[in-house]
Amino acid sequence: MNLTALEGLPEFSRGPRSPELADRLASIREAGYEGVQFIEPLKPSEVGLCERLGLGRCSLGRVNDPRDVDVLARRFADEGQECATLHVGWGIEGDAEADALIEAVLEASDRHHVPLFVETHRATIFQDLWRTLQFVRRYPDLRFNGDFSHWYTGLEMVYGGFERKLAFIQPVLERVRFLHGRIGNPGSIQVDIGDGDASQRPYVDHFRRLWIASFAGFLGSTRPGDYILFVPELLAPGIYYGRVFPDATGALREESDRWEQSLVLRRIARECFEAAARQAR
Repeated sequence: MNLTALEGLPEFSRGPRSPELADRLASIREAGYEGVQFIEPLKPSEVGLCERLGLGRCSLGRVNDPRDVDVLARRFADEGQECATLHVGWGIEGDAEADALIEAVLEASDRHHVPLFVETHRATIFQDLWRTLQFVRRYPDLRFNGDFSHWYTGLEMVYGGFERKLAFIQPVLERVRFLHGRIGNPGSIQVDIGDGDASQRPYVDHFRRLWIASFAGFLGSTRPGDYILFVPELLAPGIYYGRVFPDATGALREESDRWEQSLVLRRIARECFEAAARQAR
C-alpha cells in the first residue's frame, strides 16, 4: 500500500484516518497488505514499526540530475528499502541528457543492490510511448513501475486503437516489476470503478489487460531474484487525483472511498496474476 494513498481520506471512508503512523500501519497489515511504500526518508522508529508488524517497505524518489541518483540509491540501501520507484527527468531532456539519467539509474541500482523501477509517469522522460520504446531498445536492462493511468489518460490510449498500442508497448510490459494500482478512463486519471465490473466500465478491462501482460512478463523472466509488486496508489483530491462532486447539499464530496477502492484494485490484480499464470501453463 502506498502510504500517501491514506492522506486526506474522506469522513465516510472505512480506512484509517488516525494521524498516528503506528495506527495506519497496523490497519494496513490487518487489511492483508504485505508492505508499505514510503515517500519521505525513513526514520529508525518507522523502520522499527514495520519490522514489528512484519511489513516490507519500499520507497519513491525523483532524479533530475545524474549526480543525484547515487545519493538517492545509497539512502535507499541504508534504510533497508527492498526497492524504489523513480520519477526520472521532466520529459524535456534531449537524448543525451536522458541517456545520462538512465545510465546513472542502472549503475546506481547495481552498485547499491537496490532495484530502481522507473515510472511510466507524466512529466518524466518515460511519459511517451514511442520514446520509452527507444530507451528500452538502447537499455534493455531497464525495469519499470507501470503507473499506466498516466499513459492511458495522458496519451489517450483508446484514441487510435487500444489493441495497436497494447502490442506496441509489449517490450515495456515484459519489463514491469512494480505496478501502481490505479485505473483511469480516457478523460480522468483516477476514477471510481465500483466493484470492478468491466461491462459497465470498459476501461477496467483495458487495465486488466495491461496488468495481465505485465504479470506474464514477470512470469516469463529468467533473471535470478526477480519479483513483482502491486501497490495501490489512489491519491487525494488536494493534488487533483481523487475527483470531487457536489452532494445534495451542494458541498463537495470525494467520489469514492479510496481505501475500499484499493481493496477492489488488489482483488483485480490477484485475478490478473492468476490469468497470467494460466496463460503460462
